[in-house]
Amino acid sequence: MKIFKRILWALFAVFIIIQVIHPKKNESTEVLASDISKSYAVPTEVNTILAKACNDCHSNNTRYPWYNNIQPVAWWLNNHVNEGKQHLNFNDFTSMRVARQYKRLNDCMEEVKEGGMPLSSYTWIHKDAILTDSEKQTFNNWCTAVRDSIKARYPADSLVMPKRKPESSK
Repeated sequence: MKIFKRILWALFAVFIIIQVIHPKKNESTEVLASDISKSYAVPTEVNTILAKACNDCHSNNTRYPWYNNIQPVAWWLNNHVNEGKQHLNFNDFTSMRVARQYKRLNDCMEEVKEGGMPLSSYTWIHKDAILTDSEKQTFNNWCTAVRDSIKARYPADSLVMPKRKPESSK
């Protein structure tokens, strides 16, 4: 029983100590030149959808919940946000190659249509992020309009993602 108490006290001490180690927060109000809104129109209703369902993980400005101040939750959220931004960052959208922009918009449409985005782990806590059918349609119509704008602005061959070379077998 003594060993169990010691283990519990050690775990408690580790829990207390890790509370002082915080990852850098994803908070920036700066609008970059590569922001999607600098190159493509973002209607108010789409901006509302992005703000409530997308931007926490796919922009440079995350709204953090109170539980982000508890470790290891903050590390998990930080990893989640970084992973989301790696796939798509609306604040850095036009810095990607045109073919990637075009593909990412298609990916967004598919994910929203199929219910993959926003993630269920996100909507479980953020009930306001659950998109209605109307919001999904508005978002997808906007993605289509931006894709059409890209298609009209660039040659067709620049919209195709290059094929990856197969890895050589060892």
